[in-house]
Amino acid sequence: MIKKYLVILIFCSLPFLGISQPERNIDSTAVFILDKMADIIGELESVSFYLETTTDRQDDSKKIRSNYSVSHVTMNGPNNLVFQKTGNTGRIGFWYDGLYASYYSFDENNYVTLEAPDNTVEMIDEMNLRFGFQFPAADFFYPSFTDDILDSFDTLEFLGKTVIDGEECYYIRALNDKMNFQLWVSSSNWNLPKRFVILQKGEQTLRIESVFNKWELNPTIPSSVFEFLPPKSAKLIDILEKS
Repeated sequence: MIKKYLVILIFCSLPFLGISQPERNIDSTAVFILDKMADIIGELESVSFYLETTTDRQDDSKKIRSNYSVSHVTMNGPNNLVFQKTGNTGRIGFWYDGLYASYYSFDENNYVTLEAPDNTVEMIDEMNLRFGFQFPAADFFYPSFTDDILDSFDTLEFLGKTVIDGEECYYIRALNDKMNFQLWVSSSNWNLPKRFVILQKGEQTLRIESVFNKWELNPTIPSSVFEFLPPKSAKLIDILEKS
């Protein structure tokens, strides 16, 4: 999610000849916290968590509508991922076993199965680029997370500690002329993300807010969890690549 916006902003923010670069303000404490969080996530052998998300969208009449969803995400090793997302736009599931990626709509009872790269990060990139699939909180599992933040924002600040749902967290904010990104990271020994907010500036400010819950670290997960078995009544469909 964040990476998608970062890529757009990197492109839009490329300097033109004769225009000076904006002054950068990078807080070393914020960088240290991001690096520590990324290192801990990168060392996990498996993980499971829930993500509650609110996303603003602008409709055809330029009114802001909010979509709500809850996702349950499970990852294992370098090439297993499964998640189910339920919200006011419907319920979907996604399975990846290192060979194939399958998307299933519970509401429409149809699915598509595609050959996929043998690495979760590469699979996410390819499925997003080719078909527009979105993956809950995928950005936090990219090894380049901190570098992406530093490359895309002029300001990175550590704003102290605050409490989110009874848990003490580090509060970090990153800014540029198009986006305000805020992140709360648990201050416990496991420096895991707790909440993030993205404010996309424009004619109207659009907000994405997500809260992480129920982290399970290094659980034992049977390989069959990541294999998709369609219901007998489900319809196999074709899917077009993005133009």
